[in-house]
Amino acid sequence: MISISSLGFPLTPEWLAHRYDPDHDAFQFVVTDRAQRQSVPFLTDENMPQAGEPLVASKADIAVSAPAAPLHFIFHSAYCCSTLLVNALDQRGSASGLKEPVILNDIVGWRHRGAQPERIGEILDRSLTLLARPFEEGEAMIVKPSNIVNGLASAMMSMRPDAKAILLHAPLGAFIGSIARKGMWGRLWVRELLSRQLVEGMVRLGFEQRDYLLHTDLQAAAVGWLAQQALFAEMVRRWPDRVRTLNSDLLTARPVEALEACKQFLGLGGVVDYPAVVGDVFGRNSKDGSAFATGQREADRVEAQALHGDEIGKVTEWALAIAKSAGVPMDLDGALLR
Repeated sequence: MISISSLGFPLTPEWLAHRYDPDHDAFQFVVTDRAQRQSVPFLTDENMPQAGEPLVASKADIAVSAPAAPLHFIFHSAYCCSTLLVNALDQRGSASGLKEPVILNDIVGWRHRGAQPERIGEILDRSLTLLARPFEEGEAMIVKPSNIVNGLASAMMSMRPDAKAILLHAPLGAFIGSIARKGMWGRLWVRELLSRQLVEGMVRLGFEQRDYLLHTDLQAAAVGWLAQQALFAEMVRRWPDRVRTLNSDLLTARPVEALEACKQFLGLGGVVDYPAVVGDVFGRNSKDGSAFATGQREADRVEAQALHGDEIGKVTEWALAIAKSAGVPMDLDGALLR
């Protein structure tokens, strides 16, 4: 059980650990039930207007009196159906899911502002404990951090030696095509991601710092993808028994098989009718809940190729050469599905 000791107030699973304020060494909690969490793409303020004013508690006042539930992770390269995967695995009696909890982003921002590593480790450890609270006894908790948190992925795996992770990634060409299709906002996003990866020291591809200013938007997208691919390859080598990789094309092509493989690898309990889950979850847009027509993903890819095919092709070829030079594998070991 987790409670605020100074108030004798029990923090039931509906109280989501939402933010961390390093200036006051305090955590903020908001109320959001299972249905609300499942209905939104990310656990951000703009997606949870019903959460109301947060409950604020200092770290010293939060008492932990019982071990947390099993905790597992889905780390991802973005635009690879990660929200879809969490929605599908979040099933009563089996697992509860968290989609990009902001508290982990807060820790990344604090780290980038120069926080001491030992303080970061302490708060990250406490945050993982606060997040590992499923709605029902016997469920595991599956956390899908934002991919800006990937620089802390290895630290989280080290802190939780019983945790397992699925590394979900889109193929390089598909990722670049997704960014091209999203226009200005997608291109801005990949540059922001790359700037954070550079601060994290994740980009080790042989470039000089000035080179990044000369890259096109889609080259920046490719560099960010390669940095994450290199991280995933290292995680597979470091934890071969605790990490599995999953190509998003296989997830969408063989969803029932993929979900059953996830369940087995993560050791999830409960009886889940995954064909029914696929019929429900995979038939809706994971971001807005609208109906998703059969073949729409492939149609989107074809559209991107028609509009931006020349640029996508040239950047993909360029990125493959960079990957070969830097030793970044295009096909990751530890595949959940072949």
